[in-house]
Amino acid sequence: MPVLSVAIAVAIGIVLLLRKARYNFERLPKIPYVSGAQLPEVSIIVPARNEEARIARVLGSFPEDMVVVVDDHSEDRTAEIAREMDVRVISAPPLGEGKLGKPNACMAGAEATEGEWLLFVDADTKYARVFLPSLMRYAMEQDLEMVSVFLKQEAETLAERMLLPYAFALYFTGVNTGSVNGRPPREWLANGQCLLVSRKAYKRMGGHAAVDSSVIEDVALAKLAAEKGIKTRVTRAEHMGSVRMYDSFGAIVRGFEKNSFRFLQQNPMTAVQVVLASVLLTSWLPVLALLLLNGYNRHAMLFALVPSVILFPWYRSAAALLAPAAIYVFQFIALNSMVKTLLGKKSVWKGREV
Repeated sequence: MPVLSVAIAVAIGIVLLLRKARYNFERLPKIPYVSGAQLPEVSIIVPARNEEARIARVLGSFPEDMVVVVDDHSEDRTAEIAREMDVRVISAPPLGEGKLGKPNACMAGAEATEGEWLLFVDADTKYARVFLPSLMRYAMEQDLEMVSVFLKQEAETLAERMLLPYAFALYFTGVNTGSVNGRPPREWLANGQCLLVSRKAYKRMGGHAAVDSSVIEDVALAKLAAEKGIKTRVTRAEHMGSVRMYDSFGAIVRGFEKNSFRFLQQNPMTAVQVVLASVLLTSWLPVLALLLLNGYNRHAMLFALVPSVILFPWYRSAAALLAPAAIYVFQFIALNSMVKTLLGKKSVWKGREV
């Protein structure tokens, strides 16, 4: 097949898959603003391990009397900072055989509170004050029992700006919003960084205890909720909340190694589409080289822009020019994650093997 035909096929494949990804992300319902809404009883549970640099941001997002911090055996000032902010702090129970930290801490928080609703939020998130009433009003009006929320991705370092938008785009190439938010869902998706669930539904699922051996407990919960007939919805609220998942290149590598291959194992159809998108994107540099070697210089200039242009809606800045580098760095991390998982090796996250 002529080089030019190959280049056109690869470019079309990249464009179609990444446009599909953006389309499905934007189809997620957006939580509308509501102010002054009367709230049912809500317990806000913040599992936290070694989060002294960020814990104050999330605690400042909610009324202190609604929040409980579950200190997951931190080795820094996480618990002390929470107490200084007049927030209740409890200690997570010791990890049992096969249990993982975050699900274990979430379950402890649920058992220590009495709210009719439970809102689990990660310690690296922050929210506008209007977020909680808006989310609760949405859940009540839509007659939902569980709502997970995707937040705005914060990126400060060069590694974050380069890799996070690309990873998010690749993640959504395998998502079908109609299937995820169907009644019942035919695919499973959730974002454990921000998860609202009624206490009755939580008990019906068996809570986090039912998924306390899963590294990606949010997707496992979504699957369990579907099996139990719980009314769920995956939403977004970038206008009211944000998350800074990683603060260094090393943290990004450890986080992606922990999650990427395991997520694909949970959703086989998602995996096929993500792998196809990854293969096409990885083909970009070899095809570009072939165009140049065969004298298609003007075509090569246009082809060179494809990743940055099609990924711009995810980057929303000049950092989109870093997309080609992100393709290959992320591919290396993903392959390393796959090898580790297949060999039974564990990743290290926040000083703990997972």
